[in-house]
Amino acid sequence: MSRIDAKFAALKAEDKKAFVAYVMAGDPDYETSLEVVKGLPAAGVDVIELGLPFTDPMADGPTIQLAGQRALDGGMTLQRTLDLARAFRETDDTTPIVMMGYYNPIYSRGVETFLQDAKASGIDGLIVVDLPPEEDDELCLPAQAAGLNFIRLATPTTDNKRLPRVLQNTSGFVYYVSITGITGAAEAEAQNVGPEVARIKSQTDLPVIVGFGINTPEKSRTIASVADGAVVGSAIVSQIGAGKSVAEVLAFVKTLSDGAHSA
Repeated sequence: MSRIDAKFAALKAEDKKAFVAYVMAGDPDYETSLEVVKGLPAAGVDVIELGLPFTDPMADGPTIQLAGQRALDGGMTLQRTLDLARAFRETDDTTPIVMMGYYNPIYSRGVETFLQDAKASGIDGLIVVDLPPEEDDELCLPAQAAGLNFIRLATPTTDNKRLPRVLQNTSGFVYYVSITGITGAAEAEAQNVGPEVARIKSQTDLPVIVGFGINTPEKSRTIASVADGAVVGSAIVSQIGAGKSVAEVLAFVKTLSDGAHSA
C-alpha cells in the first residue's frame, strides 16, 4: 500500500475529507520552499502536490506560471526538486508527495533513471498533465511498476465514452478539474461539480479529489462536501508570490484545510 493509499484509507476510516495543497518547488527560493513544504502537514495538508518547474506550463494560469519562472530563475531543476522531496522525508515519512508537472524534464532525464530517483527521494505519485492515456507505455505503466501512483486528470469535457480510458491505469486518486481552462481562471461551483464527481465515482472505487477554482475556506468546504476532498494551488501560490512570510502562508493554508475537513 502506497502512502497515498494509506492516507485515503485513514481518512475514510475517520469519515473525513482530504485536503491537498499544491506548491511550486523552489518558489521563491529553495530554502523558503522547503520550509513551506515542511510546514504543510501541521497546517492540515493530507497530500502535498509538489510542482516541477517547467518553461512551458500550458495548463497553468499566470499565478503558477510566474511561480515556475521564479523557481527557474532561482536555479531550480528536476534534481533540486527531488532533493527538496528527499529533505522533507528526513522529518516526515508519512505525508504523501505527488509530483505534478510536464513530461519534457522527465523524458530528458530518462524515464528509468527518473523513476528510480523519484522513488528514492520519497515521491509517491505523479501527475503529468501532457501525457494522455494513449501514451501510458511512456511513463504511466513504468511508474506503476516502480511503485509510484499515476494520477490522471478528468475534466468537464471527459465524456462517458472517454472516461473509462482515462480511468484505466489511474491509481491513488482521480483529480477532477472543476473548470474548463487554466488554473486560477474561474471559481468551482459545487452544484456543477457534484454530479460530475458522482459520474466518475460510478466507474471507479478511487477517491475523487477536486481542484482548480478553489480559493477560500468556504469554497474548500463546499467542494469537499460533494467530493472526497479538495485541492488548492493558485490561492496558496499567490500568497507566496505576494511575499508573505512562511508563517502567514501556512496560516492561510490552515484556514483552507479546516474548510475541507469541516465538510
